[in-house]
Amino acid sequence: MPEKDEPAQSRRLTVLAVLPFATMAAVAVADLATGPSLGFLPLISVGPAFAPLVGGWRRTACIGVIALLLSAGLGWYNDLIDARRGYMAIASVIGVTVAGLVAVSMRERREAQLDSFRSIAEAAQRVLLKPVPRLAGHLRVAVSYMSAVAEARIGGDLYEVVAFPGGVRVIVGDVQGKGLEAVETAAVVLGAFREAAPDEADLVRVGRRLERAVDRQLDGEKFVTAILAEVSDERVTFLNFGHPAPMLIRVEGTVDLPEPPAYALPLGLGAHGAEPPEPFHADFLPGDQLLLYTDGVTEARDVDGRFYPLPDRAHLLKERDAEAALETLRQDLLQHVSGPLQDDAAMLLLRYR
Repeated sequence: MPEKDEPAQSRRLTVLAVLPFATMAAVAVADLATGPSLGFLPLISVGPAFAPLVGGWRRTACIGVIALLLSAGLGWYNDLIDARRGYMAIASVIGVTVAGLVAVSMRERREAQLDSFRSIAEAAQRVLLKPVPRLAGHLRVAVSYMSAVAEARIGGDLYEVVAFPGGVRVIVGDVQGKGLEAVETAAVVLGAFREAAPDEADLVRVGRRLERAVDRQLDGEKFVTAILAEVSDERVTFLNFGHPAPMLIRVEGTVDLPEPPAYALPLGLGAHGAEPPEPFHADFLPGDQLLLYTDGVTEARDVDGRFYPLPDRAHLLKERDAEAALETLRQDLLQHVSGPLQDDAAMLLLRYR
C-alpha cells in the first residue's frame, strides 16, 4: 500500500513544515491588530514548539531565532521590551526552543535505531521470501505481495516456486496470525518446501514433509492453510490444505475453480486425526493461466462491506506480460478496498512461455 499512502504522507509533512511559521504569523497579526491589551505576545513560543515535528536541529534553532526576533520586535512595538510580559515572552521562546532541540536530538537517535532495525528486517525478509524466477521450467511466473502491516514487505503469507526434473512445483500459503510469530512459521514452511520439492517423487510426499515440519514447530497451537501445485505435461496436480481454491483461466476466457474431493485440515492440525489431503488434477494447456492466492484477496472488502469478486476480474489478466497483468489485477484490488488492506494478500500467476 505504499503507493496510496505517499501523497497523504507528503501532504501531512508539508502541513507540519509550514505550521510553525503559520502559527507565528497568526500570533503576530493578532497582536498587531489588538495591541498589547490581550497579551498575544507569549503565544509566539507556540511556533518553536511545533518545530521539532519535522526536520533537524538546525531548522528548530532557526525557527527559535525567528521567534526570538519576532518577540523582541513586537515587544518593542508594544512598549513591552522592558516590562515583565516582554521578558516572559522572550524567556518562553528560549525555553521552548531549548526543549525542542532536546526533542529533535532524541527523535533523530530513535530514527537512526529504527533505520538500523528496518535494514536488518529487510535483509531477513529477502532471505525468507526470495524473488521468484520469472521463468521456471516451461512456465512464466509473476508474483504480487501486499502486507497489511505498515512498511512491511512480508507478513503471514508465503509463496515459492521450485523447478524439479518433472516440471515445476509451487506453494502459496497463509499463516494464522500476524507479526514475528507468523513470519517465523512462514520460514519453517518455506524451508521444508524448498528442501522437499526438488527431491520427492510426488506432491503427496512433499505435503507429508510439510506436515511433519509444521507439526514439530506449531505443536497444534496455530495452523497454516496452503495449496501445493505441480505443473507437468500440460496437467496440474493440486494438494489443498484448507486453502482457497485455485483459479484457472482458460484460453477462451472461462474460469474454473478446481476443488478437491474433500477438504483437508490446514497444516499444523494433524494431531486432530483428520484425513490427509488427496491430490486432484486439472488440464493446464498453453494459453491457460493459473492464479494461486490467499484469502486476503478474496476477503478484501469495499466501503459497503462487499468482498472482492476475483473470478469476475479474471479478464484483467489479459496483458501479454505476466507481471503487467498481475499488476493490473493488484491495482484493481487496491481500488476496490479504497484504503489499507486488513490482511496480507499474495497472488502468484503461472503461464506457459
